[in-house]
Amino acid sequence: MNVNYETRYASSPEAVKKYDTTQLREEFLIENLLEPGRINMTYSHYDRYITGGVVPEAPLTLEAIDPLKSDYFLERREIGIINVGASGSIEVDGSVYELDHKDALYIGQGAKKVIFESNDANAPALFYFNSAPAHRAYPTKKVSRAEANTLELGSLETANHRTVNQMIIGGIVTTCQLQMGMTELKTGSVWNTMPAHVHDRRMEVYFYTDVPEDQSVCHFMGQPQETRHIWMQNHQAVISPPWSIHCGSGTSNYTFIWGMAGENLDYNDMDVAKITELR
Repeated sequence: MNVNYETRYASSPEAVKKYDTTQLREEFLIENLLEPGRINMTYSHYDRYITGGVVPEAPLTLEAIDPLKSDYFLERREIGIINVGASGSIEVDGSVYELDHKDALYIGQGAKKVIFESNDANAPALFYFNSAPAHRAYPTKKVSRAEANTLELGSLETANHRTVNQMIIGGIVTTCQLQMGMTELKTGSVWNTMPAHVHDRRMEVYFYTDVPEDQSVCHFMGQPQETRHIWMQNHQAVISPPWSIHCGSGTSNYTFIWGMAGENLDYNDMDVAKITELR
């Protein structure tokens, strides 16, 4: 079997205040998502969110894991996928969708057979995915990078000039609760999601990519007046609870993919934490 998963349980903010570095990383950092020939997943009890990665040297089929107690993976779920590698394809119940670098695909509840494939096994696709519970079926839809809704935010003067690519989000794709997008920092900028914020109605996962081999990103989390940090490398993800800020700063520019789930689909529904009040 080429499918591997682990489970993470929810932690209260009071408990996290007492975590040391090792425990903080064990609870929130997801390190080995993209491994050749495998589908790796982390099942989080925050909104029953699944974070996963697929590197198909040969075709790989998405299978239900035990916590889902379902006959197939998307029986009661939806999924969003972004390709951060070379070109590949995803077959959904007989229909094939070609995904180039940084293209996205949304697959709605009820799709029974999902197969991942690389166009060239020597230069594989790297499919990063997020999945959340779904209450009804919505159509499968591909969103190319060019079709994303883009926002230019920040400035070079504050080291946070970035392009936000909204890909799986209302107005582009209809979903039950899943939202995904990709933020690309400009050369010379290193800060993401600053000013930081929390959204108590949704949890979030960040996946860092385009991080140079000899560089790192420091991801910040925790309550605004009780922050913690986790040092991260390329192709690692971090779980952000609803009560936590989620922002980061790298030793170079980089890209990160954000994914969210919860009871609110309003992208701007957030409580901003003033920079000067962070502790």
